[in-house]
Amino acid sequence: MLLRHARSLLFLPASNPRAIAKARTLPCDMVILDLEDAVADDRKAEALDRALEALGEGFGLRLAAVRINVEGAATHGREMIALKGTAADYVVLPKVEHPKQVKDVFSVSQKPVIAMIESARGVLAANAIAAGEGCAGLFMGNNDLRRDLGLPDNAGRAGLGLAMQTVVLAARASGIAVFDGVFNRLDDEAGLEAECAEGHALGFDGKTLIHPAQVPVANQVFGPDAQALADARRLIEAATGGAERFEGRMIETMHVEQAKALVARAEAVGE
Repeated sequence: MLLRHARSLLFLPASNPRAIAKARTLPCDMVILDLEDAVADDRKAEALDRALEALGEGFGLRLAAVRINVEGAATHGREMIALKGTAADYVVLPKVEHPKQVKDVFSVSQKPVIAMIESARGVLAANAIAAGEGCAGLFMGNNDLRRDLGLPDNAGRAGLGLAMQTVVLAARASGIAVFDGVFNRLDDEAGLEAECAEGHALGFDGKTLIHPAQVPVANQVFGPDAQALADARRLIEAATGGAERFEGRMIETMHVEQAKALVARAEAVGE
């Protein structure tokens, strides 16, 4: 699966073997073995060992990534080195504020890097980060970004709007994937669905998640709509080239390319 086609990207503690085993039964598009926030300092080494074991066993058709610790952390270097030659598809790097951070991880791990944008500096540098060597995608780190911007905990996402659109623009300008941040309220499915819909409308490819129960909602919202998919297939079949009329509207090559991209995404996720 191409990273751009991923709808649901599930973080789980690499130190938790039960969570790892469960992930192999879930319909998520990417499993992210977390060595950072989800793991206590005294379990970092154990978490890395378990992550390496899990990568060896694989996750079926799901993409597999590992979130390493931030540059400067005691375990950062060892984690980069350990992932070289593994079956990890990507390395997720937290708190990125400069393209050199991504380049360094890419050079050592030999894995494409997904950069987490979690600060005002990261947002302002998003264009350079996205265009830099080794960067395959961007994640919004809205929890840390909210704190860095001084936004109230109970505020909605209006204060993050400019930052989110800036990061989407940076990703699109460099032709890489971009994903919305996590939703923290575990028992609020309606809230999750609304936030996924908002992220989809902003242009994000999918959503990062923190609980297995969130996967179906993200898949449904970010997956191709059945009616839109049917329309796309009819458009592709009807198009003969150039500007022409199709079901009461004008279409041209751009619309055919969009329809083909939608069909390709649907086929990638089995729809």
